[in-house]
Order: sequence, then C-alpha cells, then structure tokens
Amino acid sequence: MAKGGRRCDALQLKKVLKRNDLAAVKIHFGEYGNDTHIKPMFARVAVDKMKAAGVKPFLTDTTTLYSGTRHNAVDHLHTAYLHGFTPETVGAPVIIADGLYGEEDVPVRINCKHFKDVRIAAAIRRVPSMVVLSHFKGHEMAGFGGAIKNLAMGGASVAGKRDQHGVHVQIDDSLCVGCGRCVKVCPQKALSLVNGKSHVDVSRCIGCFECITVCPVRPNKAISIDWSSEMVPFVERLTEYAYGVVKGKQKHICYINFVLNVTPDCDCVGWSDMPLVPDIGILASTDPVALDQACFDLVNKAPAFDPKIADAKTDKFTARWPHTRGEVQLSYGEAIGLGTREYKLEKI
Repeated sequence: MAKGGRRCDALQLKKVLKRNDLAAVKIHFGEYGNDTHIKPMFARVAVDKMKAAGVKPFLTDTTTLYSGTRHNAVDHLHTAYLHGFTPETVGAPVIIADGLYGEEDVPVRINCKHFKDVRIAAAIRRVPSMVVLSHFKGHEMAGFGGAIKNLAMGGASVAGKRDQHGVHVQIDDSLCVGCGRCVKVCPQKALSLVNGKSHVDVSRCIGCFECITVCPVRPNKAISIDWSSEMVPFVERLTEYAYGVVKGKQKHICYINFVLNVTPDCDCVGWSDMPLVPDIGILASTDPVALDQACFDLVNKAPAFDPKIADAKTDKFTARWPHTRGEVQLSYGEAIGLGTREYKLEKI
C-alpha cells in the first residue's frame, strides 16, 4: 500500500486533477471468480490521495458486451461489492459509467482511420479528471491489457465495445467436440448445436468473443476469427477508442499499472491462472503509451514460469497467444497521438 501511495505522490495529483470537482478512479472490478484483479486496498490508497488533492473521487467501470456477472449495472455492482469494492472499504461510491444496460454514451469526434466518432461511456466522458488503475496482464485477443485497453474497452459503452470488436466468429467443424459451452454463454443466442456441432448465426453474432474464451479445445480452438487479417485492425480500433476516452483532457488523467499477478488471461474471465512471470512492481505515469511500453519491456525481460514461453523469440504475450498483435497498441497509440513509446524509469 505504501508503494501505491508513493506513486500517487510522484504523479502530483494536485496538479493533474481538477480541484473541487468530481474525479473518477477507472478500475476493473474483476469477473466473479477471478482473484488476481487489483485489490480494493490499492484503490483505497488512490482514493485517499485524491481526496487530499481536493477532489471528490468515485470508482467506475462499464458494463460488458458478453454475458457474465457484470453484464448490467446491478450485477456489476454486486460483483464489485463481493470483491471488496464497497464504499466503506474504498472510501468512495461505485458508479457504473454507461448506465443500467450499457446504453448511456457520448459521441466523441476523433477522425482516425477506423472511426470518425467513438461512443464513450457518459460518466467517463463527462468527468473532468481521472486516475486510471490497471492490472497489467495477458489477453487472448489484445495480446496484453494495461492502461490502453483499460481506457478502450473499459471506457466504452456496449455499442462502443461492439464497434471495437467488429467481427463475427467462425467454427471449425473438424475440431468442435459439441460440448455446448459456447452456446450457453452467448449473450445474443447466435450459437446453437446442429448435428452435434456448434453453429454460428453471423447475423446475430456481435463479436464479443466470450465463446472463444470458454472453448475447451486445445491447443487450436474450434471457435476463432480470421486471425491473420483481423488482429491488427482489432487492436487499432481498440487503441482509437482509448484515444477517444482521453481526448480533450489528457493533462487531467494519470495512470498506475500494477505489474503483479501477470496472468495470461484478462480479469474478465471467472478464474485465475498461474502468472507468466514473477511480480515486478507498480508503475505510474501521465502517458498511457509510455507506461504500457515500460511494463511490456519489463515483463519480457523477466524470467518466465512457463517453460513454453521462457525461450520465446518474440514477446511473452505473443508466445502465449500466437495469433495476437498486442504491440500494435503501442505503435499505433504513438502514431495517433495517444502518447509516446519513449520513457525513462525512475525508482521511488
């Protein structure tokens, strides 16, 4: 907790946050069953430091595109409370930023390659300043998730999340075992079992990819997308949404990444796997690209627990999820003005 407090002090919150106004703590509360998300005590440290800086903080996140324990504001709040993010514990209220069913958003003009406008959760768009707390870890689609992904998916309404995903899944009949797990979790009822095999109705599929997450077939899953052509555009769309979240208030947002429990999966899954590397620490910056780049580099320099990725010729996240192109978050983020990949590490 002391380390988190020192990071807040180094960020000089009094200069970043707009005094005597509301300020958001953007955080991921974790899907129910996940226990490697950021702990409430770290959020409490940030809240106390923010109050000392003269703002009125609240914790926030958005509803999910996929089904689960955070699919609407009520379920999301229950999950947050079960994981310890109660007003009594963290010292601030919890507000779901995009409304009851994820429908409350504000358009933001960005004029980028994939989007002219993006749909940002109303409360996140309207709040004048933010402290973004992110658990740095792997991700089956984005490669890795840090500050950029926390802004992008976590800052968008349901419609915005659908825009970012933008593709439908496909089924390989030769691999499908007909277990039906994908059918059970599909929020749009786009999947069904036909002759003992999963079948997708592409007119209903919204590309939430929850079915890919639960498919038990290994190593190549029976459900996929066209990885060769879709991964780079997906990560670029995600990065454009991150840019849309911060546009117009870059000077009033700061970031803290927790490079602890660096699991291969996002905290959106209802379980926790063995970490890829030992705990590295807590990093902070006012630049989300520089911060994610530093975390990315530190993870790749660290020894790996999994021998399968220990001698990887590429980065550890791509070694774990070979189809991903996570580094595009960094290169494209710099290209569109979200931040810079250059950084200097200072120990405090």
